[in-house]
Amino acid sequence: MAKLSLDMRSRLGRSSGVAVTIIACVSVCAAEPPRHPFFAFCMDTHDSAQRTLEQQAALLKELGFDGAGHLWLDHLDERLATLDAAGLKLFQVYLRVDIGAQDTPYDARLDSSLPILAGRDVMLALLMTGAPPSDPAGDERGVALIREIADKARPFGVRVVLYPHANDWLERVEDCVRLARKAERPNVGVMFNLCHWLKVDDEENLERVASEAAPFLYAVSIHGADRASEIHAGTGNWIQPLDSGSFDVRRFLSVLEKHGFDGPVGLQCYGIPGDAREHLTRSMGAWRAFSRQEGALSAT
Repeated sequence: MAKLSLDMRSRLGRSSGVAVTIIACVSVCAAEPPRHPFFAFCMDTHDSAQRTLEQQAALLKELGFDGAGHLWLDHLDERLATLDAAGLKLFQVYLRVDIGAQDTPYDARLDSSLPILAGRDVMLALLMTGAPPSDPAGDERGVALIREIADKARPFGVRVVLYPHANDWLERVEDCVRLARKAERPNVGVMFNLCHWLKVDDEENLERVASEAAPFLYAVSIHGADRASEIHAGTGNWIQPLDSGSFDVRRFLSVLEKHGFDGPVGLQCYGIPGDAREHLTRSMGAWRAFSRQEGALSAT
């Protein structure tokens, strides 16, 4: 149990009932694992029910999610309105950036979209293409674009998170760390995406990569998955509901927490077939099971 100061104990001594109540609260709170905000993204790309944004928000609210991510800039105002109406938060907006394009390297609507994100603590997640994966020859152009976007976003309180994606130029967590360091902007950080990390890395590297990413880590995405070795061999299932797969997602989170991660966690749903209600329900059940286990989401 957490220790109380002498002054606090003296004041509590004046009322034993109050003392017991507060001490019990301290004891219980100290035992509870920290709760990360939990949001869903890509849940609408393969939903056989073809829900509207309003219906998606209602479903996420019903199932207990804290909010959603939004793909690209189309219908962004509608996404915000429907999440607001449901009492949910928009955590991330995804934006493609092509470092090989000179005229329009990213969606020109960004300038008009940023004002509606003002004051909402939204992350702008950059997927960066236009050069071979992890090629440092693209760093100069990539850093220039990251700085440009970050400087546009900062007056609106929008953070920029570099999103590693298999087969893109920005492919590995290490690429994101390298570029975030070079960008030298206070609102630029990194996202650790489980699915893409499993595609391009080996599990024994988790501790090292987590340590390198820690100073810049804004968010993490998870899902059910098979082991990296199975995925590399072509025998594993890459993205599944959170309650399935041979990969230990709980340990993955614990390693990141050990290195100080305390931000939001996104549920990656890309490519999961069928009705989103079914797989989102399963994933939320697994998330709650993680949280019920003592220390499940705490460093071990």
